[in-house]
Amino acid sequence: MLNIIKLAVGCPSIEVLRERLNHYRINGRATVQTRTMPKRAEEVLDGGSLYRVMDGMVLCRQPIIGLESAQRADGSTGTLIVVSDEIIPVQPRPMRPFQGWRYLEPKDAPPDLGSSLGHDGIADLPPQLRKELAELALI
Repeated sequence: MLNIIKLAVGCPSIEVLRERLNHYRINGRATVQTRTMPKRAEEVLDGGSLYRVMDGMVLCRQPIIGLESAQRADGSTGTLIVVSDEIIPVQPRPMRPFQGWRYLEPKDAPPDLGSSLGHDGIADLPPQLRKELAELALI
């Protein structure tokens, strides 16, 4: 299993991401467009998730259910990362901006909020407070 991490540009919160998923669907499925197909696609499709960086913080993940070639608006070839509609909040973690996407090894991924690894009451806090605490390196 291997994950992917990608910026959600212009998306400040999980709530905004949820709204975007309802508006940007292809063939009824939630997708994220990117330029290149992962070379390690088999590993990504073996239970990987797309971790989302919003406003400088890793805040959530979505299970990846497919990778498809697609034609981009400019006529070039691109890739659709087909993701589950389920958005799973993770323990917030600061992340500097980067271009494109990166692989994220499971050992380096933040734990899900409410999981045995991340269950310490943090999931019960309001999202903005979780973000502020993470920015201060307090969680």
